[in-house]
Amino acid sequence: MIVEPNVERYAEEHTTPGGDIFDRLAAETRTKTEIPQMMVGRIEGKFLEFLVRSTAAELVLELGTFTGYSSISMARGLTGTGRVISCDVNPDTTAIARRYAAEAGVAARIEYRLGPALDALDSLAGPFDLIFIDADKANYVNYYEALLPKLTANGLMIVDNTLWSGRVADARDNEESTAAIRRLNDRVRDDARVECVLLTVRDGMLLIRRV
Repeated sequence: MIVEPNVERYAEEHTTPGGDIFDRLAAETRTKTEIPQMMVGRIEGKFLEFLVRSTAAELVLELGTFTGYSSISMARGLTGTGRVISCDVNPDTTAIARRYAAEAGVAARIEYRLGPALDALDSLAGPFDLIFIDADKANYVNYYEALLPKLTANGLMIVDNTLWSGRVADARDNEESTAAIRRLNDRVRDDARVECVLLTVRDGMLLIRRV
């Protein structure tokens, strides 16, 4: 964790809980998946809900459904006829996401798509008011470049895991995913089309807007 564990626990205790459904979803994710830490959790989930609600986003795109914590959180932040399109390659975790979305009463607001995200991008016309990228790290720059033109003028893009447990700050660490995230962080920082802020929320959240 980027934040000291006792501070992270304190922050969670002082963040409005999503209710029993998220507790059960988290428990099932820990039991049935090999990498449960991929789940966003209470703080990041509530933050995503806040962002969707505060930007009045009507069309949200998510790359990386996993078991649905983030898509359900964002769907809860929608108003009116807003909807979320969520993409993932894993049918088993997506099935969990569908089940909990139905329990949460937001299934009608979420369209799940199965298959490699890069393959799906051409069929996603947008424009999107909010884009959340939490998929394979090797393609982070590709996702960014493909989706930035599909972001609305006042839209917001969020890329997850952009501190990668602090490994991006260690010049000695050149592991493939670490290097890929560094490339994305550097690309966004140096891109005159956007402005950004890299937050130390959970494992790092890079917020991007067009200028």
